[in-house]
Amino acid sequence: MNAVRRGLGNAVVQAFLVVIGLVWMTPLAGLFLSSLRSAEDTAKGGWWTAFAAPGQLSFDNYSALLQNAGITRAFWNTVLISVPTTVLVVVVAALAGYAFAWLDFPGRDTVFLVVVALLVVPVQIGLLPVAKLFGELGLFGTIPGVVLFHVAYGLPFAVFLLRNYFAEMPKEMLEAARMDGGSEWRIFTRLVLPVGRPAIASLAIFQFLWVWNDMLVALLFADSSSQPLTVELQSQIRQFGSNIDVLAPGAFLSLIVPVAVFFAFQRHFVQGVMAGSVK
Repeated sequence: MNAVRRGLGNAVVQAFLVVIGLVWMTPLAGLFLSSLRSAEDTAKGGWWTAFAAPGQLSFDNYSALLQNAGITRAFWNTVLISVPTTVLVVVVAALAGYAFAWLDFPGRDTVFLVVVALLVVPVQIGLLPVAKLFGELGLFGTIPGVVLFHVAYGLPFAVFLLRNYFAEMPKEMLEAARMDGGSEWRIFTRLVLPVGRPAIASLAIFQFLWVWNDMLVALLFADSSSQPLTVELQSQIRQFGSNIDVLAPGAFLSLIVPVAVFFAFQRHFVQGVMAGSVK
């Protein structure tokens, strides 16, 4: 009887989760179907009418999108901003996190407290001062300028996360490696990084998603030649109003890339989130 109750309870929970998943997937399905319809078909009815007339679906909008110079340039700008930012944040944060966790140097705790304090500084506070600084350095309106801003504001959380994760590693494991003659660099690359892969993967996913979907920083620090896809799509809305044949495939393209990145690192992400929850 108890087994029947547990089975029934699991079935109810699974059915509920399936319903929630379908509800969350409905906007994505609607956006995808809209991206496959012409502007005339979209004006006649909602995306759900495509189920009754599947002949209206085609990839013509994506073919036209690839020929849109503004969209393609913005897409590659987004890649050139997101990928270097993610790599720099992960590399620098991993090195700093290991140093704060396992290396003794003067002022270590004080410096780490300063890093933690930077977590509470809103990004809006630094927009105008950094914009003025970048203008004097010739970085304003360039992709390196946008990358540097994202790196600077992404590092405090990244260092805090990785330092705490590295600090949970067994001390005896590192001491044994040092007794065997391993240098700090060798210990970091051969021991700490493999063990810390789940946390690093989780950080990389979060950082990539934040930068890929960013609009605030790009609106201020990027010009027309360096603006990412989010700003270009917003500009398309402002200029043309309801050009759904451009906006729908562009928005789906902007959405599907981070989704693909998430599923590619899903296993490591789950391990990173669950790390430390079970002793």
